[in-house]
Amino acid sequence: MTEPSKVIHVRNVGLEIAEADLLQLIQPFGVASKVVMLRAKNQALVQMHDVASAVSALQYYSTVQPSVRGRNVYLQFSSHQELTTADQNTQGRKTDQDSQPNRILLVTIHHMIYPITVEVLHQVFSPHGFVEKIVTFQKTAGFQALIQFQSRQSALQARTSLQGRNIYDGCCQLDIQFSNLNELQVNCNNDRSRDFTNPSLPTEQRGRSSQVGYGDGGGIYALQPGSRGMGNAAAIAAAFGGGLPPGITGTNDRCTILATNLNPEKVDEDKLFNLFSLYGNIIRIKVLKNKPDHALVQLADGFQAELAAHFLRGAMLFGKKMEVNFSKYPNITPAPDTHEYANSSLNRFHNNAIKNYRYCCAPTKMIHLSSLPHEIAEDEVVAHVEEHGSVVNSKLYEVNGKKQALVQFENEEQATEALVCKHATTLDRCVIRISFSQLQSI
Repeated sequence: MTEPSKVIHVRNVGLEIAEADLLQLIQPFGVASKVVMLRAKNQALVQMHDVASAVSALQYYSTVQPSVRGRNVYLQFSSHQELTTADQNTQGRKTDQDSQPNRILLVTIHHMIYPITVEVLHQVFSPHGFVEKIVTFQKTAGFQALIQFQSRQSALQARTSLQGRNIYDGCCQLDIQFSNLNELQVNCNNDRSRDFTNPSLPTEQRGRSSQVGYGDGGGIYALQPGSRGMGNAAAIAAAFGGGLPPGITGTNDRCTILATNLNPEKVDEDKLFNLFSLYGNIIRIKVLKNKPDHALVQLADGFQAELAAHFLRGAMLFGKKMEVNFSKYPNITPAPDTHEYANSSLNRFHNNAIKNYRYCCAPTKMIHLSSLPHEIAEDEVVAHVEEHGSVVNSKLYEVNGKKQALVQFENEEQATEALVCKHATTLDRCVIRISFSQLQSI
């Protein structure tokens, strides 16, 4: 048997498993000082801070099968007592340059497509503890930042949780190491540096950053529903292929929509939620008692409301051509007859908001179904939705081990009815998700 070592050898590490996943696996047992991903062998080496931490991890996982992203991984002591430079250069890299954990993190941003400012970094790192100071700068390694926490433990938690993660969907990857600095010196409070303990510092004659808000920036931490503002305009524009859709200004600040000419016999708040949540997070909805063919829908911000108004204006729903306009009311006052959705797990823009914007479109003939039961058959999917119209074609397929389906109806109205009635319904104990597909045919 291999003698105990502070280096853990991990086998069956698939391509879907990242460094951050392995760090999360061993985080309860101590700090990992190095990680080397041996992608060609589906293996990895993780060096703990000391032997005792590695022993604790392996003792625990000898009785509990560790699983990462649905894949069983297997841990054992490595024949290495310590990872050397040669080991790290084989296929991988050090994660903290042999520095001891402290309260200052050195963060390098890889694949940086969208601008990163102090506000973005503070939004990402502050959930892990009080951030005292942030300094950003450009080096040959790329865009970097130094982030000083109030405590070493907060810095450790932030690194363990965020290492390898993306700030925005598919880009701006965080590479986090421990800095060997003891204290950051901040001279100005602006979008490049900030001392959160001294708000009276000058701004170096630099105007207000044009990137405040980030309410819909997506990535790791989006602002809670109810935040105002469009958020990261560059990121959102990129999600639509480099520019906003024709007719979308991105400057609207009205969050509440008035939908009229509804079918009062068939429309209710939940059905409206299923439809309007395609374009943003829903705060609350109210069908007017004195005008039951009218409803107010409040979204998280003005940009999401503008998307909903743009794509749903004139859509057919239950035999009626829906009219969608901005309301004169800035928000919907909570009341007994108002339905609250701000904390609903069915809101679609809590995570990967940028990716979800990419799928925004007007109603189409084709719906996309996901979160389906693994053992479901194609005819079961069709049977679940065919009461809402004539199904022209369908396809059941698998992506990353998850079943998904496309169902094409005869027209957009039938597809819209299927979506508003069947989104978030249960199929064999699975709560399914439905959206419009922009594919023209299957």
